This record gives sequence, C-alpha cells and structure tokens, in this order.
Amino acid sequence: KSDPMVLCYTEESGEHIIAASGELHLEICLQDLQQDFMGTEVKVSDPVVSFRETCTSKSNQTCLAKSANKHNRLFVEAEPLGEELCKAIDDGDVKAGTESKAMGRHLADNFGWDVSEARKIWAFGPDGTGPNLMVDTTKGVNYLLEIKESVVGGFAWATQSGPMCEEQMRGNRFNLMDVVLHADAIHRGMGQIMPTARRVCFASILAGEPGILEPVYLCNIAVPQDAMGNVYGVLTRRRGHVFSEEQRPGTPMMTLLAYLPIMDSFGFTADLRSNTGGKAFPQCSFDHWEPMSGSPFAETSKVKETILAVRKRKGLSEGVPELSKYLDKL
Repeated sequence: KSDPMVLCYTEESGEHIIAASGELHLEICLQDLQQDFMGTEVKVSDPVVSFRETCTSKSNQTCLAKSANKHNRLFVEAEPLGEELCKAIDDGDVKAGTESKAMGRHLADNFGWDVSEARKIWAFGPDGTGPNLMVDTTKGVNYLLEIKESVVGGFAWATQSGPMCEEQMRGNRFNLMDVVLHADAIHRGMGQIMPTARRVCFASILAGEPGILEPVYLCNIAVPQDAMGNVYGVLTRRRGHVFSEEQRPGTPMMTLLAYLPIMDSFGFTADLRSNTGGKAFPQCSFDHWEPMSGSPFAETSKVKETILAVRKRKGLSEGVPELSKYLDKL
C-alpha cells in the first residue's frame, strides 16, 4: 500500500510475487517490507522474469481436438500475427469492441488481412485486450454461435497460460477452420467445448514452431569518454548491444543507448559502476519483446534451458511438452 506502482499477487505454487519496475525499485520495496511493515526477515528468491510464448510460423497441419464425450471436434491453425500488429494492439490502435466493419477495413488496409476474416475476429486474449486473436474462418457451420462463448473462454484460458511453461502468449492468431458439433444442445455445453478449445490452441502453437519471447530493457547510459570501453565490455558479457552513441555538445559525457535482455540485467548497475569506477549512470526501462534464438526441442538451446528453468520454478512436470500430448487423431 505504501507504493502505488507495485503489483503483488500469489502464484499457483503458493509463492507471493512482488512485481516492480526495476532492480533498485524492488530492493527498496523489499527493504520497506522487512523493516517498516514486518520487522522480520523475508525469504527472497532470485528475481523472476516473465516470458511470452509465441509461434514463429504457420502450423504445419490443421490441429484437431475432440471434446471429452467425443461428439464435438474443433479444427484450428495458428499463425504469427506480425510485430506491427502486436504493437498496434499494445498501443490501443486496434482494440476489442471496435465496430467490426471499421476494424475489418483498418486491418485490411494496414496489415494486409482478408476483409471477411478481419470482420470475424471473435476475441482478443489474454484479458480480452492482449495481442492474440481468435478468428472465425469457417463456412456454414450449424450452431456455431452457440459455442462461440465457450471457444472464446477456452482461448482466453490458453492465452493466459501457454503450453510450454504456462506463461502468457503473444502475437498468435488462431484460425478456426472447421467445427463438427453434436446436434443435441446438451452435448455441446461449456464443459465440453472450453477445455477442447484450450487443447486445440496448445496443439496448433506446438505445431507452428513455437518460440519464447524475452523482455528487453532500453538502457540509457551517461558516461565520460575515458570510461566508455568498460561499458561496452559489461554490455557484451550480458548479451546487450549498443545501437546509438552521441556526445553531449560541450561536455565530455557520452550518451549510449543499448538493448539489454532483462534476464541478464540483474546486478547490472553494480557491475557497471564497479567496472567504470562509478562514472557511468544507467537508466533502464522496458522496451520490447525479443524472440530467443533456437528451438525449444533442440538439445542444447538457450530456449530449452529457459523453459526447463521456468517449469522447475513453477513446479510443472519435467521436459518440454510434445505435440502428441495435445493433438487428437481423427
């Protein structure tokens, strides 16, 4: 309550998570918590970074999921949305609840969508506002609107915790290709369709070369010229890269702008100061999501390492889930 910027919530594994905007901010919050509010020591784990799950290409097959009673089938394909559209959704240029014709026009003109598909966007997810879309591309299916609510529910659930390490999804578009429904309304209720929709979303992501996006900081570093080499050294060790440097006119100070993955940014400030003798002043702010290199199914990739670490932390089963776990046979 002492700080309006901080988010506190409880994970499913029972840990309390305190989310702040940076390392220093977090340190101050924890110090306040321990000294002013509790007066006892708090057991603090290493800082946790949130990731996003995505697919990097179109699904290599149309994925099918059957409902628990085997009477309903959903066929879905996933494809990437594109970075520009994700950004537009984040900035609120494209948002849920826009009139469908206006939305269709906008997407067709600016992002090269098919107009008739763009008008039939069912939902944004997670939370009804995020950068994932459920699009209805079916033709002439009976009773389709009766299950719309359930499919959207399953989609929202899937985008909230994805298949690989239960992180949120980002930048995916799910196309509902075809639906086979039972004629009797009682056999296609929420309880049958919703988990099925979730499974089919998972399967279509895993069939479309899944990947992980990691958050990246934009670092603004003010440093005198004589200490510049050391700054580059520190950044390279942490997978960062400088993309612009300029000198402030009339002063020996240089301003560097660099991208630094948040995963590797813990202890960055202290590291930078100790290497430059306290001459460099970093300022970090969240900038964008960057795809991690490698495939989650390769043996020694950074992505796989990350996924396994997150799964272990959340207490999920070992190993990256296979496609066969979510895909049903005809």
